[in-house]
Amino acid sequence: MIETCIFCRVIADEIPAPIVFEDERTIAFLDHRPVFPGHCLLVPREHFETLTDLPVKLIDPVFRNTQLLARAIELALEAEGTFVAINNRVSQSVPHLHVHIVPRRRKDGLRGFFWPRRKYESDDQMQLIQKAIKTAITNLQK
Repeated sequence: MIETCIFCRVIADEIPAPIVFEDERTIAFLDHRPVFPGHCLLVPREHFETLTDLPVKLIDPVFRNTQLLARAIELALEAEGTFVAINNRVSQSVPHLHVHIVPRRRKDGLRGFFWPRRKYESDDQMQLIQKAIKTAITNLQK
């Protein structure tokens, strides 16, 4: 754990976050300023700054869980697809490897790599989306 890392502090349960998934190697939570509601971040529990720092043994669990979240977000939010992205240093707001999984719909206004960020309309909206994604993950893991 890096004490100054926000994501390490989320993992250590020092900072609250709307968690949608966790296992022994990764944790996923709703982005506090999502591109669209349901935008999640998946992070490895161990601190690695970039994808190139991620040990080979963690590539499978990180991307298997990215795939699971992409499916769950589509299912939970009736999205037509997802946008999955990783920033390495440039545009990486937190220097802890994180995968963005963003729900997408045709004509949703997202163009290229311009990411307009918005807050959730309310805590209730965030909690409803959190619950929907968690339920979808549970259903997909059966």
